[in-house]
Amino acid sequence: MQEFLAKYQIRAQRIAVAVSGGADSLALVLMAKEQLAVFGYEIIALTVSHGLRPSSDDEARYVAKIMQQYGIEHHILYWQGDKPTTGIEEAARVARYKLLTEWCRQNKVKFLLTAHHLQDQAETFLMRLQRGSGLEGLCCMRELTERDGVSILRPLLYTAPEVMRAYLRQKGVEWVQDESNFDKRYLRNLIRAFLPQLEAATQISAECLAQTAKRLQSAEDYIEKQVDDVFADRVQRIGNTVYCIKYADFLGWHNEIKFRVLARLCRREYIPRAERVLNALKQMQKMPFDGLTLGGKEIFKAYDKIWIVPEFGAKRKPSRSAWKDFVTTNQQFQNRKIPHKARVAILNDAGAGDDLP
Repeated sequence: MQEFLAKYQIRAQRIAVAVSGGADSLALVLMAKEQLAVFGYEIIALTVSHGLRPSSDDEARYVAKIMQQYGIEHHILYWQGDKPTTGIEEAARVARYKLLTEWCRQNKVKFLLTAHHLQDQAETFLMRLQRGSGLEGLCCMRELTERDGVSILRPLLYTAPEVMRAYLRQKGVEWVQDESNFDKRYLRNLIRAFLPQLEAATQISAECLAQTAKRLQSAEDYIEKQVDDVFADRVQRIGNTVYCIKYADFLGWHNEIKFRVLARLCRREYIPRAERVLNALKQMQKMPFDGLTLGGKEIFKAYDKIWIVPEFGAKRKPSRSAWKDFVTTNQQFQNRKIPHKARVAILNDAGAGDDLP
């Protein structure tokens, strides 16, 4: 694991580990303690108790007991409030990361380890394939990503889960079995059960799928570098949330660049579904283009430019004096052709739209 940290030039001495009580995360935190403590690293275990199952608190307390035995600092984070009745799996994942990253930020811990492994990557690949994902989606998880100001590290991403179970058996540590892993209502569980059949019939193994995702990441990185260059040269940001592109420039770009620029500008936590972005591009290239919404953004044409603004801008009207007063103190906006909806977004960004109805 020291080699993994060196690969990404990570020198921080305090590292958090997300620990659910399952075999993978328990093995990860004990491996981290065993392999990194000798180099002066402080390992901190974080467990999220989501309250979705009666056993949730019991599992968190079990993790606390194991962490105490091994001298590892441990904190239980509780998902408070009402829980959704639909989309529970995704909502729980979002809430879990939010709790983990908030704790890390508050405690000045910059790095969080998670126990995603080879089979998780293979399952993710097939789930993305089932949804018709493009290249970015098929890249699946990466060993290092940034989330809410915290670096998420996945040192076991190309390690088979059997390795973690064997490690725990050797140490005599039992792990918690999450019964939801066997619930066939979830696509991931269906794919997990199907993977052995796929390998037996076609020799397409979890390792094959994970390595394919890894190779796609290299292609994705190259294309994203081209998109970065386009953003730097051709996409103009005004304020914090308003963007504009010369319409003639936009029409001349390669379709893949158009797709990625639009998807990036309309991204929330994830990029919008590929079919929605493609449909938006089709509309934007028709004449006349009357405007559309995508990913919480409104896209329209004005002054021979494509404008992308927060969707709420179309529903609120600033007084004339609000914009006039704002421009008086922000002279970079004087004599610029800025459409009404963009003005609303700029005023709200600056906190200057208090008199908006």
